[in-house]
Amino acid sequence: MKTIEVNQIIDNARFTKFHWMVMWLCALLLVFDGYDLFIYGAVLPVLMKEWGLTPVQAGALGSYALFGMMFGAFIFGPLADRIGRKKGVAISFVLFSIATFLSGFAKTPTEFGIFRFIAGLGCGGLMPNAVALMNEYAPKRLRSTLVAIMFSGYSLGGVLCAGLGIYMLPRYGWQSMFFAAAVPLLLLPIILWKLPESIGFLLRQGQHAKAREMLAHVAPDVRIDASAQLVQADSKGAGVPVLDLFRQERFMGTFMIWLSFFCCLLMVYALGSWLPKLMANAGYSLGSSLSFLLALNFGGVVGAIAGGWLGDRFSLPKVVVAFFAVGTVAIGLLGFNSPMPILYLLIAIAGATTIGTQILLYANTAQFYPQAIRSTGLGWASGIGRTGAIVGPLLGGWLMAAALPLQLNFLVFAVPGLVAALAMVFFIFWYRRPRAEAAAVTAASSPAAAGGVQ
Repeated sequence: MKTIEVNQIIDNARFTKFHWMVMWLCALLLVFDGYDLFIYGAVLPVLMKEWGLTPVQAGALGSYALFGMMFGAFIFGPLADRIGRKKGVAISFVLFSIATFLSGFAKTPTEFGIFRFIAGLGCGGLMPNAVALMNEYAPKRLRSTLVAIMFSGYSLGGVLCAGLGIYMLPRYGWQSMFFAAAVPLLLLPIILWKLPESIGFLLRQGQHAKAREMLAHVAPDVRIDASAQLVQADSKGAGVPVLDLFRQERFMGTFMIWLSFFCCLLMVYALGSWLPKLMANAGYSLGSSLSFLLALNFGGVVGAIAGGWLGDRFSLPKVVVAFFAVGTVAIGLLGFNSPMPILYLLIAIAGATTIGTQILLYANTAQFYPQAIRSTGLGWASGIGRTGAIVGPLLGGWLMAAALPLQLNFLVFAVPGLVAALAMVFFIFWYRRPRAEAAAVTAASSPAAAGGVQ
């Protein structure tokens, strides 16, 4: 019986309207996800005033959703390897949308924190599954670019949040920001109808006819014989143990990816949670402070798309290193007195090289792990990164409580960028060495190297 390798067809497929649909559906989901994640930073100055929160209490309250995201990534990443990407995405989407809506009814910080934790569970589950799904359907030559464009929806959600905050907060109060999160649920039927399931999952479940149908959408110009058997080289049974992330010489790569995620998300959430409040304390109005959050997320959109484009043309890990290095400098300079245009530029660069780099890390991680453990790898990397996301708001609260100079606050926020850059440099050199050794062995065993006739 003739066999057809699924990955080979997907890797070499031309870009079609099917890829376009998958990319924009996942991007749309991440717009709502990003809105939910940046909403706390937008309403934080108002909440601190209304509930009389200290900086440390505000930082702890902001971390509740991030605790939820950590557990959500740990739970829904591996779970999707069992139940499928589509179900994992849908469950996560419904969970965070409803919980965010209910946050608007909270009367006390405790009630608010509980709803934010539940919303975080859904947010943490959506990201790794959306990235894994896009990565599995994207042609190889466009993979980083498509994942980055898709993930720019996350930054657009932050832009939407900041824009709505500028208009709605003074007029309708902080609750209105959370009530707006119920609107995306109207799109759930479309998502359930149009979002495809992973071909690898369909094959593992024995749904070969459905897998054949999906493959026809991916590569409509490739004729697949009805009697041919579809196979996937790195596909295996469900129920992948976490230990697989460390096998087959993946130990060091997994560790460096986790460290980079931790540092990157610490910077993203420290800035996302505290940038408006820090700028308000520096003398800027609430509207101006929210416009800084707008610039941060707009920079994230540009950084994600530019980084994905560069990643497909150069080495993606090298692009990540460069972004971390530039981000470290930009964040360190934010605390110094700069003209307004320069300040906006630095904030946009900080967004491009933190939010944008987070997206590139997801793309790099998706490419590092084989398909059968991809959701598990992305889920655990995202979950470990959420510990950094939890530390970010707490760190901001501690710094605010210590009443340190503005410059020192941003210098502290910049340090994780340097650590992450060094981690990715180590990642590059560690995995370059085995490839170089393998190439040397191949060259040595060739007829020419052995003195044979050329």
